[in-house]
Amino acid sequence: MVDHSRLQHPPRDGWDRAPWNRWSFQHVREIVPTAEVWRGRAAPRAFERRPLPLEKIRYQGDGGEKSIAEFLDATFTDGFIVLHKGAIVFERYMNGMHERTLHLSQSVGKSLIGILVGIYQARGWIDIAQPITRYLPELAATAYAGASVGQILDMQSGVAFDETYTDPFSDIAKIDVACQWRPRPQDGRDWPETCWDVVLGLKKKASEHGAQFSYRSIETDVLAFALERISGKRLPEIVSSDLWQPLGAEESANYTVDAAGYALADGGFNAALRDYARFGEMLTNDGLFNDRQIVPAEWVQGCRVAEHEKFTGDYRIATPMGAYRRQFWLEDHRKPVLMCRGVFGQLIYSDPEYGFTAVKLSSWPDFRNNELLRETLAALNALKRALNK
Repeated sequence: MVDHSRLQHPPRDGWDRAPWNRWSFQHVREIVPTAEVWRGRAAPRAFERRPLPLEKIRYQGDGGEKSIAEFLDATFTDGFIVLHKGAIVFERYMNGMHERTLHLSQSVGKSLIGILVGIYQARGWIDIAQPITRYLPELAATAYAGASVGQILDMQSGVAFDETYTDPFSDIAKIDVACQWRPRPQDGRDWPETCWDVVLGLKKKASEHGAQFSYRSIETDVLAFALERISGKRLPEIVSSDLWQPLGAEESANYTVDAAGYALADGGFNAALRDYARFGEMLTNDGLFNDRQIVPAEWVQGCRVAEHEKFTGDYRIATPMGAYRRQFWLEDHRKPVLMCRGVFGQLIYSDPEYGFTAVKLSSWPDFRNNELLRETLAALNALKRALNK
């Protein structure tokens, strides 16, 4: 029997932050409106299994030597899976999560949009060399005028956008309100009603388009709006037909939606651990998965070629040789590792050189934590080396 007197619901203005995120990242549908990403009727694409006792492997992290088991406990893990040469070798669920739980991905979901742009370009539906106004002419009245689709894809537009998560009046805070993650403040300010309103309100430039990389979550939404305009479909339908069904997903996923029904491309995607692993394994195999070339190999390979010199400042703290390309983070621009990263410790890690894919779903107490990120990368590098001895 459920003891309802013991159940606690997180506050509407802080559900996605600590300590509530330990529960809420696995229960988003109970908090905000969502739209389904249907997995389709076909049987899921099964994984081969070769279980290994990886929890015993030891590695050297920032805080000294520890085991993978200790790492998982210390880094607020909810789900963790490792694939080697296409087979699941390790899978763990923690903090109440299980194999059917949908977990919020935060900005991991941005990488889905990067792949969808590649699919659309292969079909001749979009050209990343063209200005974004070719697909969204309304943006001619914004700071996006003159920016190419490719510059937005690489987060190199010069649009001024404040990504400060802890500032209640930043641009990213406006997205929180517009996408219904936060109640609308009754403070007399002109808060946007929808995510499209946020885009249309960006009138200032911080630099010339293409001059530098600067992480702007809204860039992903701009791309998603373009995909919707081109296809005439809503984003959950696009992800279902072009990714989730071709991948052979086990579970239908979902997106949080704003008042206009727009699915939050930049951080509102929720899915099961193994389905994130399917997406990651597709990257490891250069776009090939479930007997289908889901996205051209050339597109995935192009995601691994980035301009390190534009990746400056704080971005280099955890990944000194890193870069950003087509909605993916590169651990080291000289190597083929792709990372899909989200705040509070969400990560898909793909290394084709080692035939290695890993997914870590977490509920860190902080939006960003370079120590925990370095710890995670140290553990994953130790695992892939151990598997390839």
